[in-house]
Amino acid sequence: MNARDYLEILHIAERLKDTPRHCMTSNRRTESVAEHSWRVSLMAFLLKHEFDDIDMDKVIKMCIIHDMGECFTGDIPTFEKTDSDRKNEARLLTKWIDTLPKELAEEFSMLFEEINRKKTKEAILFNALDKLEALIQHNESPIDTWSEQEMKFNKSYAFDVVEFSDWLTELRNEILDDTLKKLETIDSV
Repeated sequence: MNARDYLEILHIAERLKDTPRHCMTSNRRTESVAEHSWRVSLMAFLLKHEFDDIDMDKVIKMCIIHDMGECFTGDIPTFEKTDSDRKNEARLLTKWIDTLPKELAEEFSMLFEEINRKKTKEAILFNALDKLEALIQHNESPIDTWSEQEMKFNKSYAFDVVEFSDWLTELRNEILDDTLKKLETIDSV
């Protein structure tokens, strides 16, 4: 890959720094997609020794690139995203991937296909971490920034994607405990 192609990829990726997500940080700042992707990547890295039968480097790659389609569409919360939104994002992402140098385009395509199929151990773990990070971020944001939908979401979302792992099930239960404690603060006000 030449230096210009490299810079162009980074310029596209930079958009995620300015692409807001639906969630707030603990300091009441709107989170960016890039921040979400970074923390999902960190979550995978920190679990390297918990899942020694999984290619964690591949999981980290999935975490890094998984929201690249949002460079073109922006973030649409999972509880609002339609099939039409998903198709549009996939179309725009594929159009961009097709402009990449061949080896990189092939790797991106392979990773996105694996992410979307959710069949390999790596894709299953990635999917769980992606969902859990959103729940953790909600718990870290001030409760008055939560919508009614998010209050329900944080109590019920992602239990199905962690069932394959006792460790992740324990983590999801800890996240639920944090959610319930946070929701109790509403009642005490």
